[in-house]
Amino acid sequence: MFKFENPEYFYALALIPICVLIYIWYVFKTRRNMKKLGDSALLRQLVPDVSKAKKTGRFVLFTLGLSLLILGICNLQTGTKTQDVKREGADIMVCLDVSNSMMAQDLSPNRLERAKIALEKMIDKLQGDRLGIVVFAGEAYVQLPITTDYGAAKMFLESISPKIVPVQGTNIAAAINTSLESFGKDEGKNKAIVIITDGEQNEEDDAVSVAEEAAKKHITIHTIGVGSESGVPIPNMVNGVPAGYKKDKQGNTVVTKLDPKILQDIAAATNGVYVQATSADIGLDAIMNKIAEMDKKQMESKMYTDYEDQFQWFLGAALLLLVIEALISERVSRLWKKLNLFKDAKTV
Repeated sequence: MFKFENPEYFYALALIPICVLIYIWYVFKTRRNMKKLGDSALLRQLVPDVSKAKKTGRFVLFTLGLSLLILGICNLQTGTKTQDVKREGADIMVCLDVSNSMMAQDLSPNRLERAKIALEKMIDKLQGDRLGIVVFAGEAYVQLPITTDYGAAKMFLESISPKIVPVQGTNIAAAINTSLESFGKDEGKNKAIVIITDGEQNEEDDAVSVAEEAAKKHITIHTIGVGSESGVPIPNMVNGVPAGYKKDKQGNTVVTKLDPKILQDIAAATNGVYVQATSADIGLDAIMNKIAEMDKKQMESKMYTDYEDQFQWFLGAALLLLVIEALISERVSRLWKKLNLFKDAKTV
């Protein structure tokens, strides 16, 4: 088991591509200025001792050293001691709709991102509960098996987008079935499913019947409806930026509307609650309050209690690379000159 003590410093890695762009700009500008001075072959004869390869090598060493320095500041820690911990909690499977309609912007910045932000805040409040994530559109997949590793849950949450499910649509029944399979064969009142969707289901989707099967296993389903009932267009996303709106075969703009009725029926079938999300409150707090009232199951798990810092390896390697970079001269070495003279002599 490993973790980073200061993961917020990973943002500093954005300096690396910035440095690369600056270096490319510097090389381009230098070549352009040299061309203005005269013939490039003549200039190379005037400054024969300057090595382009060494200059590039120094830059590579610098960027590698900077990257390792940032990783050192993040402080990788490895688990060295485990302990059996008994806890009480619920098993929660979150089913997150990732269909294209979830990119609609009636919630800011869009339905899907608003849901992910709320889920991240919910994860921060979990204490002892196990969490799993199912993503669904036309099909459903387990994105995160049920776990108490909240750090992993956040990491998997960040990678969720409409691209991870190949078949579009909104198959709520498949999401519920996948969640039930993830719970295993155990039944009990400590299990809950939370569905976050705009409710625009497939015609063949019999989600209410599947919810009734979940109720027989004493599993509660809570639903959150995201979006507006009046309807909004679905943006075409190009590199994360809206570029026009989706159109049907007749050229009409496709509009997505929240369908609260199906979500209310699913929740009612299992004595769950339905909440309609707003930009201010997506509704997870209300649902977590209901889950807190459930019977909790005592579970035993292994947790790492001691972690050992590993930052010194990264800082040591970074220091070594930066020292080497500083010691390398940009002038052509004598050995390289002799080798070139030897090649020229053989050619003659």
